[in-house]
Amino acid sequence: MAEDGSLPPRASIPSGDNSVWADVSPLLQAACQDLQEGELIHGDNFNLFAAMSALEIMDPKMDSGIACTYYSLDEAIENGVAPIPISADKTTDVRCMIDIMDHLLACEVSLSKGAEKFLSFSKTYSNISIVRLTNATWHKGHSLAQTVYSCLYLLRPERTSSHALLHSYCKVIRATCKAILSVVSQARTHEEEDLFTMAYGLPLSGDGDEKCLSMLNAVEETISRQLRACKVSSSKRRVPEDIEPLQNNPDLEEGYCKALLCRLRFRKHFYHLLMSMKRPQGRGLELARKHIASCISEIDYIRKCSEFLRANAHGISEQNLDNTTASGCQPIGFDASLNCRLSAPTPPRSIKIHSWEKALEYFMKLLQDLNVVCSYSLDPSLEAALLFVVKFQKSRPDLVARAHLQLLLVQDGKLYGRDPMFSMITGAAGLPGVTENYDFQKNEFMVQLGQLVINLLKILCTNAAWQRRKLGKMLQDWHVTYVQLEMTFKGEFEEASKTSNNKKICFKIYQHILAWVEEQTYWIAFRFLNLGFELELYSVHDYCMVYWYIYVVLIKLTEKKHLRMAMSSDSAKKKTKKKRDSFKDGEIDYQIPAAVMFLQSQIYLAEGLSMMFAALRNECRIVPLQSPFNTEHEIFIQQFELLQKACVPDHISYVSFKESTMHANFSTLAICDYFKEAQRIAKEVKSSFANDPDTMAELCRVEQVAERNSIALNVCQAGALDPKLKISFTFCHHPFYATAIVKRS
Repeated sequence: MAEDGSLPPRASIPSGDNSVWADVSPLLQAACQDLQEGELIHGDNFNLFAAMSALEIMDPKMDSGIACTYYSLDEAIENGVAPIPISADKTTDVRCMIDIMDHLLACEVSLSKGAEKFLSFSKTYSNISIVRLTNATWHKGHSLAQTVYSCLYLLRPERTSSHALLHSYCKVIRATCKAILSVVSQARTHEEEDLFTMAYGLPLSGDGDEKCLSMLNAVEETISRQLRACKVSSSKRRVPEDIEPLQNNPDLEEGYCKALLCRLRFRKHFYHLLMSMKRPQGRGLELARKHIASCISEIDYIRKCSEFLRANAHGISEQNLDNTTASGCQPIGFDASLNCRLSAPTPPRSIKIHSWEKALEYFMKLLQDLNVVCSYSLDPSLEAALLFVVKFQKSRPDLVARAHLQLLLVQDGKLYGRDPMFSMITGAAGLPGVTENYDFQKNEFMVQLGQLVINLLKILCTNAAWQRRKLGKMLQDWHVTYVQLEMTFKGEFEEASKTSNNKKICFKIYQHILAWVEEQTYWIAFRFLNLGFELELYSVHDYCMVYWYIYVVLIKLTEKKHLRMAMSSDSAKKKTKKKRDSFKDGEIDYQIPAAVMFLQSQIYLAEGLSMMFAALRNECRIVPLQSPFNTEHEIFIQQFELLQKACVPDHISYVSFKESTMHANFSTLAICDYFKEAQRIAKEVKSSFANDPDTMAELCRVEQVAERNSIALNVCQAGALDPKLKISFTFCHHPFYATAIVKRS
């Protein structure tokens, strides 16, 4: 570079027979100076898509060849990156071996700098939702080549055969990776988190890896004998001459033996856990729970050994929270850049390895999630299975845990691999078992309905963003299937009505199945709308229309549930009211089921929130969104396009939304306090759910939101003309029902 900071003149490139080279650097520099921030060149042969698809060179984050220390495994080995043995000194060898174990654990939960945020795009929403990833692990989708297989000892299995401890540990690591990839691939959930299931030349299987546990057990037994021998030696008893100590320093023998044993046992039990959960029809769940308890116990021992390892680590004076090993030392035998060309068909991302402590926290969370899956009673009820998955998702489980849950729920097209979907559907619809004797279960649309239920279970096991997109799209499939079933049942009913014996049963089947399909359709729509809050897809300006849409969906869901429950009960009357007022009538001549009243309380809460936001908008308490891109009508279409396409519910449009909310104000809201009604119903129905802690907790949350919003409504109505009165909303009491907070500025 010249002294004035300008680039030196480039040497001319010799022209070929059919080409002439010209230096375009001045042209590009002038073009860059002419571009303002945020502008992009757009031409016939260059647009935004081309810019996003371009591969950048000479950038360490994007160019797979620019940041490589070594360009081949052989070169790295020749330079002593992964020596065998690790050290001639046995004490150093053991210490380095423990560091390798710890760093491999951390590699399984590696954090990608480029994946700290991911974009969740939805066709039903015009904006971009940014969802933070707390742990973008290999289990959540980063490349094996840059994480676990950055360990050079894993890449050449035959090199470690002379080191029994390292050889056995590498084998169980490879076997574990293969087992996890198998589960995720079989569940077909890897696309949701970009988990790469292709090996890209990595040695996922080595000779004898299927015997990894027998080798690990042999090494464990040897170290256990060494531990017993050192304890005998400390008590001044005679040590058996055939037992060679683990390392050279007698004072450190016990500590290093314990540190190795807890790590080996954790790996052994974790692999046993994965194998137990693969057994069909949940036969290995009880055994898996025992291995989970053992894994958690070994993690506690691993933590306890950390102080000993830090105290005997050379050159480390204090604990660093970013250390990937318990000792704080840098591990031997790792190079993340060596395999970057194998990481994927796309440019590799820059990797930051999670700390050792974070890795242990991650595995504790994974084990707790797997324990919840293993503790499930395998209730032969479709409704129970759906509710269990929804409850399980509240804990934000990892992809690996969700993949295991999916494979447990759906095996060979059956629930838990044992209960046919047709039986589950007829049971959920309240039909007697005698219906299995009729041929309509072989009807193509009934088979299609069974496949929809299987797909629903699988979708509910995915992450929130993926789940919402898929649920929105599958609503149309449920609506089409309902129409097809309705037409098919009418034809079959007319045929069966010719014989009086079959007429009554066929009509009952016809009613129950269609009522259940409608109920499930509205349940999916309700789930779809609620996930928007979890993903933060709604702004405060959208809450009015979102709560209004939840309100109308809940009315239909309550109506269909009430209808199905009434038909399923022999004592229920055949005539069921279908109007909205039937669910808000305090004086009724029969007992409303508790499940229906539970939904009724949410109807009042959603309607109250919708009217409150409408009143704030109408009285200019909330400044309307001034967007040059979208009108309120366009936002309505973007938010609910998938629901509208599926006619969920029928005859609902932006016009009906405006007509329902345009006259809302605080004076009318005070007269008809929806929040008080929601609070009253929630209190009344609690006694019916005394044995259901989940529903009881939900009722308490609904009651809290309703009570606080009722108070806020009274304050707003009393200070309607006070300009200093400011209202805001929070989700501190419920994940998707907002709580109003009124303050004086």
